[in-house]
Amino acid sequence: MKQFLYFGAFALWIVMIAATPLLADNYTIRVAISIAMFSAMAVSWNFIGGFTGYPSFSTAAFFGLGCYAGALAQRNGVPLVLAWVFATLFVAVFAAMLGAIILRLKGHYFAIGSIAIVDLARLITSSWGSLTGGGDGLNVPLLQGTPQEVSALVLYVMLAILIVAFLTSIYVDRSRLGFGLKCISQNEDAADMVGVNTTSFKIVAYTLSAVFCGAIGAVYASWVGYIDPTDSFSILLTLKVPVMVLLGGAGTLLGPVLGAGVFVLLEEVFWANFLEWNRAILGGIIVFLIFFLPNGLLKIQYRTLFRKLMNKLAEAPKPAEKSS
Repeated sequence: MKQFLYFGAFALWIVMIAATPLLADNYTIRVAISIAMFSAMAVSWNFIGGFTGYPSFSTAAFFGLGCYAGALAQRNGVPLVLAWVFATLFVAVFAAMLGAIILRLKGHYFAIGSIAIVDLARLITSSWGSLTGGGDGLNVPLLQGTPQEVSALVLYVMLAILIVAFLTSIYVDRSRLGFGLKCISQNEDAADMVGVNTTSFKIVAYTLSAVFCGAIGAVYASWVGYIDPTDSFSILLTLKVPVMVLLGGAGTLLGPVLGAGVFVLLEEVFWANFLEWNRAILGGIIVFLIFFLPNGLLKIQYRTLFRKLMNKLAEAPKPAEKSS
């Protein structure tokens, strides 16, 4: 019953976001695109960071490679949709090959290695000027249509990627793969002893954590029309996505979507009202998550919390009635 409520909440959330081009202004549509984009990347990260328990910080590398693969394909005459598909497959193959190497590391060694991939990809992209444009960046063929039509198209494609990622997450959670990943998260050595092919399972999880980020990157490049190494391989991006998952609840189905939505909305509020302090406030949120909300918003026992609150209110002394 609980899972049906979660799926219903997800469907309602998707419908609300999809309705923004019909009901809202351009700013709200841009926020909706950001929510859909980061939600898809958070669901992707959950495969390796939530289910498997490996603290990956490679998200920006996969996103950036998707941007450049899709942009270069379009610049060489590949049709738009095929360019997006090519970028997705390219990132998936890259992640599988990289995972076979980097997943030999564990714990903080894996975390350091994964974040180094982002810097390495950025440096190679910046240096390979003949192909990528180097530090000057790369112009991408613009999407055709009015600004409203382009925004609506990008939003619906981002939502489609999010839905596919979410359905994949459900399938993995209920499959032998999901069981194996959770065993690895609990005790990798014990999982290996009972017959779980830990190496293959981790490579699959790492690839899944990359493939949707690559697709998002390709669509994003077509949307903005210009990419450069600094923005495409942003360290801030690779830190944001895990925080979103932790905010909602790592290892859960709906947690990444909830965390991404809350984080993006909070970020918009802070940017609008605390321009000089927004990074410090977001840093404070991260510290709060680590110390006071380690399991995320989705794992809070809201019924128990509400019951305790009502009991406290009932026990509070009532103000003395005034004598007539």
